[in-house]
Amino acid sequence: MSLPTEVPVSTRLKLSAAWASTMFCYLYCDYFELYVPGKLSDMLQGDMAPLGPVTQSVLLGTAILMLIPSLMVFLSVALPRVATRWLNVSFGVIYSGIMGLLFVMAGWWFYKLFAAVEMLLTLYITWAAWRWSERR
Repeated sequence: MSLPTEVPVSTRLKLSAAWASTMFCYLYCDYFELYVPGKLSDMLQGDMAPLGPVTQSVLLGTAILMLIPSLMVFLSVALPRVATRWLNVSFGVIYSGIMGLLFVMAGWWFYKLFAAVEMLLTLYITWAAWRWSERR
């Protein structure tokens, strides 16, 4: 009996899976954040720290911030290679920067852990997309 051989995974699928993993981290971190003392009561009173009072603009901005990585799961496999490559490089850099800022600002250790993992994932996305050639 022979061992199974490894099947090469396309860069597209790697990028899509990395965005999906990033989104899972975002979701779980936000869920765990609900257990931080005072967080839920602040939310119920309309305070979205560090952004301040909840407004339509704040929620729209937050929705856009989360919509982009959500769409990148699909767009990484659906768009032409050149567009996919540059969107992944661009958004990978942007979201790595955002996570870097959140890591520095975060007070709770679980939040720092998620921010670090999210930053590593988005740095991987940037790196994989940057070195993606037509042969891969």
